[in-house]
Amino acid sequence: MLHPKYRADIDGLRAVAVASVLAFHAFPDALPGGFIGVDIFFVISGFLITTIIMQSHAASDFSYRDFYARRIRRIFPALVLVLLATLAFGWYALLPREFAELGKQAAGGAAFIANFIFWGEAGYFDTAAETKPLLHLWSLGIEEQFYIFWPMLLALAWRRRWPILRLLWVLAVASFLVNVLTIHPFRTAAFYSPASRFWELMVGGILACMRLRPAPQPAPAWRSHLQSCVGVGLIVLGLVLTRSDKAFPGWWALLPTLGAASCIAAGPSGVLNRHVLASRPMVWIGLISYPLYLWHWPLLVYARIVNEGEPSPWVRGAMVLASVALAWLTYRFVERFTRARAHVGMLRMLAGGSMAIAVAGLLALGGMAPRNGSDLLRKVTDATVDDNYYAGFEQQKIGAYPVKRVGSGDRKVLLIGDSHIQQYAPRAMELARSSPQRMATTYFSTYGACPPVPGMVAEGNPGCEQARREMLALAVDPRIDTVVVGACWNCYFTGNFPLPFYFQDGASGYLVNNGGAGLGPSLASLEKLLVQLVQHKKKVYLLLDNASGPEFEPRRLIEGSRMGKMVALTSTHLAPLPPEQARLNDQLRALALSTGAEPIDVMARLCADGQCLRATPDDAPAYKDREHLRPAYVRQHADYLDRVFLAR
Repeated sequence: MLHPKYRADIDGLRAVAVASVLAFHAFPDALPGGFIGVDIFFVISGFLITTIIMQSHAASDFSYRDFYARRIRRIFPALVLVLLATLAFGWYALLPREFAELGKQAAGGAAFIANFIFWGEAGYFDTAAETKPLLHLWSLGIEEQFYIFWPMLLALAWRRRWPILRLLWVLAVASFLVNVLTIHPFRTAAFYSPASRFWELMVGGILACMRLRPAPQPAPAWRSHLQSCVGVGLIVLGLVLTRSDKAFPGWWALLPTLGAASCIAAGPSGVLNRHVLASRPMVWIGLISYPLYLWHWPLLVYARIVNEGEPSPWVRGAMVLASVALAWLTYRFVERFTRARAHVGMLRMLAGGSMAIAVAGLLALGGMAPRNGSDLLRKVTDATVDDNYYAGFEQQKIGAYPVKRVGSGDRKVLLIGDSHIQQYAPRAMELARSSPQRMATTYFSTYGACPPVPGMVAEGNPGCEQARREMLALAVDPRIDTVVVGACWNCYFTGNFPLPFYFQDGASGYLVNNGGAGLGPSLASLEKLLVQLVQHKKKVYLLLDNASGPEFEPRRLIEGSRMGKMVALTSTHLAPLPPEQARLNDQLRALALSTGAEPIDVMARLCADGQCLRATPDDAPAYKDREHLRPAYVRQHADYLDRVFLAR
């Protein structure tokens, strides 16, 4: 099988890609657009793979066996080593549920389906990306899925004598359209789905096919110089302008994709290609770029986990240097060793190692205990990551407004509010499963840290006002029979919530938190809302809050250090109800009754004699964190909401 002539400038382009990603992950404020380095990798991969395949077809020596054997020798050695090291350190330092999650990531990484795994995990309560040691393998999954589909397509097109370049353009445009059409309604899907990412690799493939066509005459030198400058300029523009909070990939991905394609099209004689990308330091980094990409993220994540928070810049810098050292050692003593041995035994060993990693990951996922893996520690850590509240719900729209739906009864129930409404979704799902004939059609319209109280604003949550307008528009929709209004009332009206909330009255704003001057107007606004809903002939419920505070936080039970011994302490199943929360609860119950709404008094069920439930009799925490009840508890025990969901 033929291989394209080596180009030092492409290794230099790899260096730009990996250095951008490292800078973004280690120092995101310094290079906020650095994540586009992955898109540069995609273009390079598409170009090189297509060149190899098409040259081999032209020479009539293409072989699927040889193609995938070379892929295994290229990809598996460093990947298996990094997965093994990540699992080994995870066994030593992680807690039980964290180790189970790592097992799932490792199995997905070894099977090249990590992008689908992380796609399914994304959400408001999703574990922070910064604590997933193998999150970066999503891009490797995209590439490997492309390597399955692409050779077969090109072989079919070659045999049938289809117009290959025209076909590739059609497919690339179709994939790009999937990307731009899904980026806003389905942003997570657009980021992780191969259907919305393949166009970036196809751009490299189209360029390869164009360059393999014989040129009628040599291109003038100025064109190569211009393409080189334009390519580097587009990449720099992408690094400067792109942000992770923008709709990416979308249209923004054109900057790094076209920039990389332009650099490759310039050829080795392009001015910046020859003098910058092909320089010895850039080529050296490019040669170790693949193991460097694999090593850097687990090191940064483990530094964050061991530190129990963001490590200092010095530590992050040390992790970057360590990843460079490990990448060079991997390249020098692992990759070069395995590539030089093309016999079947080496391929079997590499494939077997990958399968062994996948099995080990599945065992970890299935319950294999890490070093710190006591039963009580497992129960506590399970609670802290029990966060999939909307599992099983369907995404729908009522008119123009998105909602989560479960059930199909005649009665239509809408729950509006923040995450303290969302936390009851598992109970609705459980009733839809156990009592489908009685279950109402139930919609959830929620937005994190966004109280359904007109006039309350927080500068740190800019999407709240639009989300609240949608909630309130849904609440008065004539198709809705019953409305449940709820929120973390204790967060906004007592305690010390991280976000300062204000009640906006014209040009003036009054602080609500901790009994500020905006508390009274906010309660009056809530009262007015309940009255309006009752006047719209709705059955209205005001969902009161559960107790919250540091005494309800499961993590308070964990003692020790990651690098030492960690244990979970046994504690009482009850915690004291803060007096200010009890007073607010009484005030809100009275407010609801005065408006004609029906209060759902959560504390009346979970608290007695000033003590509130925080763990079940088997010592399993009832809370996910200091504020939210966990799905496992809500699913089985939150029957105080059944009157809302079930027909009487």
